[in-house]
Amino acid sequence: MYSARRLAVFACPVLLFATAACTPGTSHQESRPSSTPAPSSSQGKNGGGLPLARAVGQLKVSAESRTGYEREKFHLWVDADHDGCDTRKEVLLAEAVKKPRQGKGCKLTGGSWRSYYDDKTVTDARKLDIDHVVPLAEAWDSGASKWTAQRREQYANDLGGERSLVAVSLGPNRTKGDKDPAEWMPPAKDATCTYVADWVSAKLRWKLTVDRAERTKLQKEAAGCPGTNTTLTPAP
Repeated sequence: MYSARRLAVFACPVLLFATAACTPGTSHQESRPSSTPAPSSSQGKNGGGLPLARAVGQLKVSAESRTGYEREKFHLWVDADHDGCDTRKEVLLAEAVKKPRQGKGCKLTGGSWRSYYDDKTVTDARKLDIDHVVPLAEAWDSGASKWTAQRREQYANDLGGERSLVAVSLGPNRTKGDKDPAEWMPPAKDATCTYVADWVSAKLRWKLTVDRAERTKLQKEAAGCPGTNTTLTPAP
């Protein structure tokens, strides 16, 4: 099962919400009650952890290069625990506000999700993308080009980072593309602090660098999120 794999590999998953306890034996799906929206970084206000502005300060600045990038170098949507549900389906199950019905071959029907990028409720899983908060091309630019193929697969299917992958509406995700925060931010007004915290946590988790424009933007936005904290766990 998905939860068993996560518990075996990640004793305490990345939590961007200081109020969320990391309790052994609790699965990814069980940690988010189906009656409430998926938690966001902004829910971790004033509850401990590293202040967002300080987390931004831990990012290493370096020039980026996309030389040699191909999306195929990141093996997507694996079924690592062989339970019939690939990474995409695992994220959909974990982030559902209303849990979908799970049929043969992990076919999902029904259910509903809250896309925090545009603050919309989606009731058709086909109208959701599973977004890498830090896009694959951006990860390549900022360090993943030096990784092994296995490491890139781990990144592309990072179920151990609670907010490395998020279910969001097709529209804003397609508009985002490979852009970093200096080039794109979620359209929903209340998404800013969550998105910046998610981005910073993913970069620190995987020891990815930032360019100067990216860091400047992150610093500016983090200054407007004084109550947002992050709890960071390096990728295994």
